[in-house]
Amino acid sequence: MGLELLQGNEAAAIAAIKAGVRFYGGYPITPSSEIAEVMARELPKVGGVFIQFEDEISSLAACIGARLGGLKSMTATSGPGFSLMQEHLGFAAMTEIPVLIVNSMRGGPSTGAPTMPMQGDVMQARWGTHGDHPIVAIAPSSVQEVFDSVVKGVNISEALRVPVLILTDEITSHMREKVQIPDTVSIVEPRKIEPDEFLPYKDGEEINVYMLPFGSGKRYHVTGLFHGPDGFPTNKNELMKWKLDRFTVKMQEAARLSENSVEFYGREDAEIYFVAYGIVARAVREVVERLNESSKKAAMLRPQILWPVPEKAIKAISGRARVVFVPEMNMGQYSHVVAEIAGEEKVVAVNRYDCELFEVESILGYVKENGGI
Repeated sequence: MGLELLQGNEAAAIAAIKAGVRFYGGYPITPSSEIAEVMARELPKVGGVFIQFEDEISSLAACIGARLGGLKSMTATSGPGFSLMQEHLGFAAMTEIPVLIVNSMRGGPSTGAPTMPMQGDVMQARWGTHGDHPIVAIAPSSVQEVFDSVVKGVNISEALRVPVLILTDEITSHMREKVQIPDTVSIVEPRKIEPDEFLPYKDGEEINVYMLPFGSGKRYHVTGLFHGPDGFPTNKNELMKWKLDRFTVKMQEAARLSENSVEFYGREDAEIYFVAYGIVARAVREVVERLNESSKKAAMLRPQILWPVPEKAIKAISGRARVVFVPEMNMGQYSHVVAEIAGEEKVVAVNRYDCELFEVESILGYVKENGGI
């Protein structure tokens, strides 16, 4: 175990290598570029491969291909690049190929503010690509959590065979904090299947089953078209429904992980609740402390996994809360989700979208103006 002073992007790259990632296909884009820089330097030292591609579309395509070849794979990007990756996110979801994407959120839309933070990609993370697809999105709030989330994300992706997103932002990507780097990390090893028994999409093997690498002794088909258990295209209605039902099984398991990945901070008898994620949660923590010091009975629920939504945890606080504030660095994205679960009459969106962080005083002022105090 070693203690190091690391930038968030450095922590992400080191964590990926610790978790067994051996292929990085990327294209530099602020504020995620340092991940590619570290991977370019460090991956060859462990027998891995780094390739810079001509754009983000080909970067994710190469990661999918590398994983089919047997290498755990990842890429990193930001706003415009994440938009370009959506088609291949859908392909990875449809073909059930594990891949990790770090998306360092910045001001947008379009080119926006490349060097300044926002949380504008939250809805895109879940619904950016078309169709009812499985995906998991994790939102760390510290550099240590960036490290831990990347390891967790690789493991979830491998176990569920779904794309996993790490939603950092310009601040968590670039700030430096002390990080505990373990000598080894826990790595999920899905159950391996002999080539002669392998079907890429076999019933009962939706999760925790090894993806047989190409060239391992059995030919199988991969397509973005609807397909049956053997991977070959189909137009049969029952098989198209069957395929989407496989995604339901994956997301049910992901939802279990989400419910177990929430932080409660504050008073158990709180009347004023906050739902906050990522870097914003750090300001909210102090807001909760300040309110409790003045006997206002406050608490925070922080989802570490944003998608799937930890519905049970949000319902639990809604039953106790008089009001639920949802501070976000956007014009209101996750607040709509919280309102659907907790009730619109209780939920108040707190939005900042000028590409700057929330100050504690501004959140306290908003709470006072909107009946929280």
